[in-house]
Amino acid sequence: MSDFDPGLLPDNATVEPDGMLAIAGCRIDDLAATHGTPLFVYDEDHLRARCREAVQAFGPGGVIYAAKAFLCRAMARLAHEEGMLLDVASGGELHVALAAGVPADDCVLHGNNKSVAELRRALEVGVRHVVVDSFDELDRIEDLVSGGAGEPPSVLLRITPGVHAHTHEFIATGQDDSKFGFNLANGDAARAVERARGSAAVRLSGLHCHIGSNVFDAASFARAAAVMADFAVPLDLPELVLGGGLGVAYVTGEEAPTITAWADAVLGACRDLGVTARIRVEPGRAIVADAAVTVYRVGTIKEIPGVRTYVAVDGGMSDNPRPVLYGSGYEAVLARDVGADRPLRARVVGKHCESGDVLLFAAALPADTAVDDLLVTPVTGAYGHSMGSNYNKLRRPPVVFVRDGDARVVVRRETHDDLLATDVG
Repeated sequence: MSDFDPGLLPDNATVEPDGMLAIAGCRIDDLAATHGTPLFVYDEDHLRARCREAVQAFGPGGVIYAAKAFLCRAMARLAHEEGMLLDVASGGELHVALAAGVPADDCVLHGNNKSVAELRRALEVGVRHVVVDSFDELDRIEDLVSGGAGEPPSVLLRITPGVHAHTHEFIATGQDDSKFGFNLANGDAARAVERARGSAAVRLSGLHCHIGSNVFDAASFARAAAVMADFAVPLDLPELVLGGGLGVAYVTGEEAPTITAWADAVLGACRDLGVTARIRVEPGRAIVADAAVTVYRVGTIKEIPGVRTYVAVDGGMSDNPRPVLYGSGYEAVLARDVGADRPLRARVVGKHCESGDVLLFAAALPADTAVDDLLVTPVTGAYGHSMGSNYNKLRRPPVVFVRDGDARVVVRRETHDDLLATDVG
């Protein structure tokens, strides 16, 4: 028996009579033949179901989609259609959201080092909130408003609560030693509130915190809520945003809280602590990660007796840098036989000129894995496309949404001429 957990696949994944994997009625081999590989395939109904679960759990207007997890115009429209606001972390993300037709008033601008240009644009279009991350940023906003760049914006102050989430150090953000936010323990948070309340250039609407990404312990969110409640309740501000970071299972045997369980933990803690402010959260990974798979084609199999077997595919760290950055684990299956036994232990690598270009450090694969096979890695809907690069001048893969047997390209594959688009010679 295969030890692969089919629950890692998108909601509408099925196996055709001939053994081929299909998602939302679209066969993987047909998608690969039409769109090439590597290829991101998203189950659109899965995306919508997670959006609806979040909105139902936290209430209308209580969910802000963290666009950094995966953003294109189609995704921005989808999240907004399902009742979400959008968290944008740069001028570029804001530009994409606006181009998708999302009203500026439904966008929240994040970032630990927003430029004057980004802040000016946010004031000009009228974003709902600017999440202020530093005293320098308050200086910039005050200069812009006094210079006539726009009306005083509604702001949330990002607070660093000193809560350590059990996740990789590179994606933990709530500890005292963090580049993000106003430190609660050293008094910066209190000084920021006093500064914002005394400034004519901002309207202080609430507080924000975020403890990290891919957090599996719902109790960590409850602890952050408790710390924030102690600070927020006496201030009597109308909004409290407790960030995102809910983890998802990437490999067989992992378990993560559901969005509903996360809501129960967060909202229950706030209720018990006497928080009367409007609670909002910012899920990203939990909405999109397991809605997608990446499809690769095997190009080379290299067995080194007594050492290991390498299986090289036509993508790599340019379409999924998480294994290189964080040592993240993934599963892999062959599209032609998802349920096959997987006795072969191999390292799945990409085609980049780096020994560290690894997608799966210790993959379990069928013994008959062969050149030209379509290899599928599930749970790649977050931080693959969005963190992609053109290293070695590889062209970034297309993104396809599938639904009810239909596939539509929402991001086309780059061309070689695209690689020259900004090269002025």
